[in-house]
This record gives sequence, structure tokens and C-alpha cells, in this order.
Amino acid sequence: MNDRLLLSCLGLASLAAIFAACFLGSTPMPPGRLFAAMVGAGSVGDHIVLWEIRLPRAIAAFIVGGALGLCGAALQGLLRNPLAEPGVLGVSAFSALGATLALFYGAAALSPFVLPLSAIAGALAATFFLAFAAIRNSSMVTLILIGIGLSSFAGALMALLLNLAPNPFSLSDLISWTLGSVANRSFADLALAGPFLGAGLIFIVMSGRGLTALSLGEEAAHGLGVNLRRTRMFVVIGTGLITGAAVSIAGAIGFVGIVAPHLIRPLVNHDPARTLAPAAFLGGILLVLADIGVRLIPTPSELRLGVLAALIGAPAFIWIASQRRTGS
Repeated sequence: MNDRLLLSCLGLASLAAIFAACFLGSTPMPPGRLFAAMVGAGSVGDHIVLWEIRLPRAIAAFIVGGALGLCGAALQGLLRNPLAEPGVLGVSAFSALGATLALFYGAAALSPFVLPLSAIAGALAATFFLAFAAIRNSSMVTLILIGIGLSSFAGALMALLLNLAPNPFSLSDLISWTLGSVANRSFADLALAGPFLGAGLIFIVMSGRGLTALSLGEEAAHGLGVNLRRTRMFVVIGTGLITGAAVSIAGAIGFVGIVAPHLIRPLVNHDPARTLAPAAFLGGILLVLADIGVRLIPTPSELRLGVLAALIGAPAFIWIASQRRTGS
């Protein structure tokens, strides 16, 4: 499919998903009231619901989903494995661990930058370890197993922090970051994560040519004049920054980074570089739709976004893995 047509369709779908997220909720807002609130002509209540609750939440879900889709596509291109993504490889778990450590010890109250920086530090630690393992071991299965081990270790440490939480309020904050949610997010939260997202995006974009060359194999990429070490470092740093920023907004959310690139890849002739932007758009759309589902599913208390994403994404992960095993 033509790249411009694909991106145009995904762009329109993104706007439709965000509009639907503003329209739908526990109490639907009719289109007339929604448009009036957009232009500042509606009631004060509608203006608050749109600009302080629903729109920031929808944009937060789109940005986080887009970030995870982009990182998944970049890691899959780097490792040449369709099962690679920040959640499966433990990057999201270590990023969430960094954020929960900052919350547990009260460091997050010192400055608004502490939480995103802690999340990014955790993500970078995991991605650098994975990059080192990838250099020393060419087996992709081994790398996936290492990622699962990292994720399990981070999960155990987060469980320990939950167990040692000094009071119910701290426990609630910690649970929010381990289960994932974009509820009560504001434009200020997005602005705080924006510089890290932008910096990571630059690194990922600069690695695009190298990822395309890597799809031909390392020897072929080297023959084409690609600096493989620089490509690896750009992907590692970029995914660490972006994943950390995404976790600082929404906590740990998995599987979006697997599903979005997998659905896009056949449409771009399996080119890793051409997969990046469409996977980001589709990841954003999927997470906005999942967040709409979180708000509409009738439950005594609102489901966590990370829980619903896992319930949908885990079967998709199993299916992708089984397809790979059978060679299809």
C-alpha cells in the first residue's frame, strides 16, 4: 500500500478515535454540546469535562499507544524478531519499577521531573542490558528469554514494594503504576513527558535506514555502509527514552508494541523503516479504543487500561508466536 495513503487513513482514524473518546463516557456528551465545548460556547461543566478530563485522557492514551507501537516496531526491526517489544523484553517493567521506586521513597514529591526521569532510567537500564546481550548472543530465542527474566525480576521487586507499602494511599499509587491507566491525566503531564518523547523520536527516526538494511542481515547491512553499532545505540536510547516517557504517563501497558507493528508490516512490504510511523498511529488508535472500552464496560470500579490491554494482547501474542513457530 502507498505510504501516504496508509498514513492518511490512519490519521483520519486517529482523529475519529479521539473524537469518539471525547463523545463517549459514563455519560455520553451529544455532538452539539461537544462542539460547543470545543469552541468555548458550551456550559462550564461541559467545558471542564472536555478540556480537563476527556480530551487530555484521549490524547494521553493515543500518545502512549503510539509510543509503544513505535518502540515495538523499532525493536522488532533491530532484533529481527516479531515478538520483540518493550513489555515482553522487560523494558516497560523496569521503567515502571523506576517510577514505583520514586513513589515508594517519596522522591517523586521533590520535583515533577523525578517521576519521568526515574521511569526513563529504568527503561534505559533494561534496554542497555538487552543490547549488550544481543551483541554477545546471536540467538533471538535467548534474548526473548532474557527479556522475560528481566520482566519477572522487575515484577517481583514491584510486588515487594507493594507488600511493604506503608499506608493505603501509597499502595493505591503503586498499584496505579503497575496496572497502567490514563485516568486523571492532564496536559501538564503530557508536556512533562514531551521532551523525552521528542528526543527518543529523533533517535528512532535516525535509525530508520539502518533498520531497513538490517532486514537483509548484518553482513549485508555492513556491506551497504551502515554503522551497526550506531544503529543499535540509537534504537536502544530512543526506545528507552520513549518507553520511559510513556510509562511516566500511563504506567506499565503491554502488548501494544507487538500487535500494532504485526498488523502494519504486511502493508509496507515488511520494511522496518516504513513500519515505524504507521505502527505508531495504529498503536495510538488501539489504546484509545481500549480506553473507551475501559470506561464503557460495566464493572463496579473502572478497569485498569493495562489489564484490558493484556487481556486482548496476550492472546494476540500467543497467536503471533504460534504463526512464527509454524513458519507462516
